[in-house]
Parts: sequence; structure tokens; C-alpha cells
Amino acid sequence: MKKLRSVTDLDFVCDRVDHVVALFSGGLDSTYLLKLLYDRNVAVTAVAVDLGDDPDVATLHHVAARFGARLRIVDLKQLFTREAALPAIRAQARYLNTFPISSSLSRPFIARAAVDIAESLGCSAIFHTATQSQNSLRRLNGAIEQLGFNGYYGSPYEYTSISRSDKIRALKSIGLMSFEQRIVSGDSNLWCREFESGVLDNPEGFSVPENLYAWTRVDAARQSESTGHKLSITFRAGEPVAVNDGAMEPLPLINYLNDVVGAYGIGRFAGLEHLVGGEKVLEVREAPAALALMDAYRHLETAVQDYELLREKQALEQLWVREAVEGRWYGTLRAAIDEFLLRASQDVSGKITYDLSAGALCLESIQGVCPRYLRNRDEWESRTAVTASARTLADMEPEEDILPLATRLAMGA
Repeated sequence: MKKLRSVTDLDFVCDRVDHVVALFSGGLDSTYLLKLLYDRNVAVTAVAVDLGDDPDVATLHHVAARFGARLRIVDLKQLFTREAALPAIRAQARYLNTFPISSSLSRPFIARAAVDIAESLGCSAIFHTATQSQNSLRRLNGAIEQLGFNGYYGSPYEYTSISRSDKIRALKSIGLMSFEQRIVSGDSNLWCREFESGVLDNPEGFSVPENLYAWTRVDAARQSESTGHKLSITFRAGEPVAVNDGAMEPLPLINYLNDVVGAYGIGRFAGLEHLVGGEKVLEVREAPAALALMDAYRHLETAVQDYELLREKQALEQLWVREAVEGRWYGTLRAAIDEFLLRASQDVSGKITYDLSAGALCLESIQGVCPRYLRNRDEWESRTAVTASARTLADMEPEEDILPLATRLAMGA
């Protein structure tokens, strides 16, 4: 196995290869990695993956050029929407049924972009920046392994701990001043924005600065843009296809819901996630579209699906989530569960309507196609009683011919 885990390993690899791929988000850790590679005089292709988080392209180019790296920006928004966000809706992909998973979805696609570029360029090393306190470590490494990459890969930060303050100081010394203003580590895509570390380190007492939030800042102007504070989401064969009866493709639909639902302060989460050794770390997230779409899907599938199917599906949902969380996205088990979820979704069609208010998504209407719910319970009771009574009377009718025939046969025998 050619796994890189420390700065010492970085020295070893850079002595043996002349061109590497480095995952680059523009954040503190990935920028410092470019500095480490620049200091070792190795050619670098920095790969930034656009998953709908509106990257600052000009800054990415500026920083990459500062370290002599060639920048490649890969647009995977549509692919991520189709192959991650839509399956996540079907799987009700919440970590321990609490908050929407995010990096578990994004890391496999980032890894795929890195492997594709490395193989196309003939690079025999892929570097990233995940640490032991970040579950992205096993998700990126796991995806790279499952994709069959044969070169060196991994993070020099796994076994070499370099503090945020040391990285900031080193970058500041060469003229990169912006990082000292960053008080948390962040990660974002079109499905979820999440924050950790820094001022959010201690779960026993933390306060989330309001300016960290983007989608879920309460905004009366944005609220007034929605029609009478009502929100309807229409699904066809398990896929969201319209909002407020206006047809939309999945990507713009998710972006629209992040804006409209988030304007009411809906979709904020905080909770603990476990590390490999069993330790827990705090994460804070905002995901208004994910919350609305998964909630609407659950109501609609409950309306149209058989109870036994739903019961078995719920058991498989958390197994799907576990495979994603543990870095086995490209494994057979998750793929097999995904096929089940996709098949079950074909019956999920209809419309869910909410009333939006500050911090609340209030269910107002469930309209399923071929639903199993009752619309008039009294009428159903009367109809069922009539049917049941007819069956009872039929059961009470004497079966005159059966006993004599049975008796005659017995006597004849």
C-alpha cells in the first residue's frame, strides 16, 4: 500500500515523483499543503472541485499561482446532484437520524476527480489535507482505494500535527494575510454547509457566530418573495420536479429551496459525530433544502407505500448512511441498497404543501398519486362494515350438501 501519512512521508514521495495532484479548496490546510510542495520543488496540479458552493475562482487562481501550481477546477454540480443529493433524499440520509450528511456525500466525488486527473496526467501521487480529527480522512482514502488508484495517496497531516496558528503564521510571512481572520474550518456544497474546530471546538459551551450562516439568515425581503408563505414540493417517481407548481430541474430546485426555506431560519443543525477511535467532535450545519426535501419525501412515501416496505426501508436507510460515512461509497453494499431505494422510489409521486413561518416548516397538505390514506373515515367505516357484515352472513349459511356428501363417502369407503 502506498499511503502517505506524514510530512516525512511527503519528503519520501517527493523524492520519487516529479508531478503530483493536490486537492485544493483554497482553505488554510490546502493552501499550506501547496506551500509544503512548493518548498520540495515538485510539479503540482491543484484540483478544486465545484460542488455548488460558489468557489472564489480568482482567489483560487491567485493562491495556486503563488506556489507555482497549475489549477484545475472541475465542475461536478450536476453529477453531484444526480448521484449524491437525489439518492440522499431517497435514503433519508441523516447521521444517526439527526442531521443531513454532507462530506460523506462530497468526498467520493472529489476523490473521483483527483483520480481521473492524476491518471490522465500520469501523476503517481494524490495528496489531500484531512487530519485524524476529520472523518474526511477515511472517506477520501477509502474512495481513492475503491477507485483503484495505484500511486501514492493520503494526507501529510494524518501523523504530523501542525496547528492552525502555525500554518497561519507561515502563510502570513509570505504575504498571504487572509487566513488569520478565519475562526472555524468550513466545508460546503449545494446540499449542506458545515463548520467545525476553532470557536466550535468545545461541545460543552459554544456559540455560532451569525455571520457563518449564509442560507439560513432570517431575511424578510427573501420571505416576501415566496407565495403567501406557502411552499409546495412536487415529486414524480421519487424525484423532485416542481416547487409551487413551477417545474424545475433538481439542481436549480435545490438552490431555490436553500434560499426560500433558509430565509425563515429553517435548516440549522448541530451535533456530535464520531471519529474512528470512538471520540466525538462537534459539527454545525445549515441545510434548508435537504431538510425540506427529505421531510417531504418521507411524508409522500408514507402516503403511497406499503407499511412493510417502509419498515424494511428504514432499516436499510441507516445502513446506506453508514457505508457512506465510513468511506465505502463505491462499495457493493451501498450500491445494492441504492438499487432497492431507487426501485421503491418509483411509486413516490405527489405533492406536499407547507406553511412557512419563522423557524418552522409546518405540514399543510399531503397529496399522493395512488395514495393509501383515507379521505373520509366515516364513509370508509360504513363501507367496511357493510362488506364485513355480508361476509359474516355468508359464513353463517348452513352448508347443507357438504356433511351428507362427506357422510356418504365415508360410508361408501
